[in-house]
Amino acid sequence: MEFAERLMALAAKVRQQRASIETEEATKNAFVMPFISTILGYDVFNPLEVVPEFTADVGVKKGEKVDYAIMHNGEVQILIECKKSKEPVKIEHASQLFRYFAVTNARIAILTNGEVYQFFTDLDAPNRMDAKPFLVLDLNDIDETLIPELQKLSKDVFDLDSIISAAGELKYIGQIKRTLAAQFKEPEDEWVKFFTSRVYEGAFTQRVREQFTTLVAKATKQFLNDQVNERLKTALGGPAYPHSDDAVAAAAVTSEPVVESDLEEAEALETTLEELEGYQIVRAIVCSEVKPSRIAQRDAKSYFAVLLDDNNRKPIARLHFNRTQKYIGLFDENKAETRVPINSLEEIYEHTETLRASVRNYLSTGN
Repeated sequence: MEFAERLMALAAKVRQQRASIETEEATKNAFVMPFISTILGYDVFNPLEVVPEFTADVGVKKGEKVDYAIMHNGEVQILIECKKSKEPVKIEHASQLFRYFAVTNARIAILTNGEVYQFFTDLDAPNRMDAKPFLVLDLNDIDETLIPELQKLSKDVFDLDSIISAAGELKYIGQIKRTLAAQFKEPEDEWVKFFTSRVYEGAFTQRVREQFTTLVAKATKQFLNDQVNERLKTALGGPAYPHSDDAVAAAAVTSEPVVESDLEEAEALETTLEELEGYQIVRAIVCSEVKPSRIAQRDAKSYFAVLLDDNNRKPIARLHFNRTQKYIGLFDENKAETRVPINSLEEIYEHTETLRASVRNYLSTGN
């Protein structure tokens, strides 16, 4: 399994088990230890690689412990402090990390609740941990641009120099992106006033502020959709598609045979960005069995189909996304479809083996 796939799988596990995690110890066992082992690649049961309850006396503070210290080439390289998953990650929780960072060789410190991982280094002053993280990984909303940087911390390709050299840029870009995201979600007065002053010549009254708060929120959302749509157009070599927020009533989970006529394209079809993203995920999963060029997509009135060899008789999956409850349609060896409810695109990865098995079945039977 590729690095990104392992990360998505851990994110799916977090979503499934979050409600059952009540304590810090449970968070460590369920979320943090799998992150150390499956994502970073260190053996959590080998004290030469991972030291739990790591102790280093700091001044008058004797016997204080950091939850984990990760060793590389015999030296402490990463310190990890954990909080329970239902507790927000705050810099106030990092007092031990600050102290330990100054007395060990560690250049990376991680503060986490098992869902959000904040990565720190010493950009502002040597051997003193920064107050702000240079990288924030949220397993509930993974920023894919951070995956290559995160991978540099993994055991097989550990590259501290590259991480530190990129940390400054990552730190400020990350903060800017989070600020932009917050403004797009709930614009502040200064943000609204900035754009209003460039398109409206009247006084910035309370009535104007209220009116433009809504307009700015809509404009920024449409702008983001347009940018993503344009990138998909370039990547797929086809037309850009408008994104739709409309949904219809959810259908019950059913099993039904494949009907070729169901896949005939109809007039006024609207392919959404989410369907195209789902298609790309399915395509990435099954390319372990066949070349990506053999995976095709067709839209229909009630679902979006992913096919092998652009053949109606060889459905790999159906994406039923045009409703409040989303479903992925999976196929058995008899080409019978079973619809499985999903709440996010990442949950498609949970059906990796079923999707690959469908492709293998077509390859072995030729039908």
